[in-house]
Amino acid sequence: MASKWDVRFLELANHISTWSKDPSTKVGCVVVGADREIRSTGFNGFPRGIEDSDDRLADREEKYPLICHAEENAIMHAARVGVSLKDCTAYVTWPPCTRCARSLIQAGIVEVVYAGKDNVPERWEEDFTRSTNMMKEAGINLRNVEFE
Repeated sequence: MASKWDVRFLELANHISTWSKDPSTKVGCVVVGADREIRSTGFNGFPRGIEDSDDRLADREEKYPLICHAEENAIMHAARVGVSLKDCTAYVTWPPCTRCARSLIQAGIVEVVYAGKDNVPERWEEDFTRSTNMMKEAGINLRNVEFE
């Protein structure tokens, strides 16, 4: 069962996901310290200074090599401003992909809490299975939280 804090941080991650300009997928991430303080946030989008026109975002071949995932953006933002994410919890609106799992592991994240898998396209299932196994092997506690 989700705690009130799980729900609050997942709701915040969901709100932050709406800041993404990606027309097909919107993901949000909130990284929280041991005292429930927000250390960093992120949403999927192009890097700073890269034009995120509707045409570019609609073209998957153009978009995928350019886009930063929400977890990556949260980690990179923390690094940019000198905030450690070691021993923190990441709340995300999707289960992390392998690309993000690698980054979360290296950043020192100890727990990942994500919303249910219902909204995840089938094309990502194999990658999510691999990333889940990778994070478990690295000792990250994973929780799939269902909430309304």
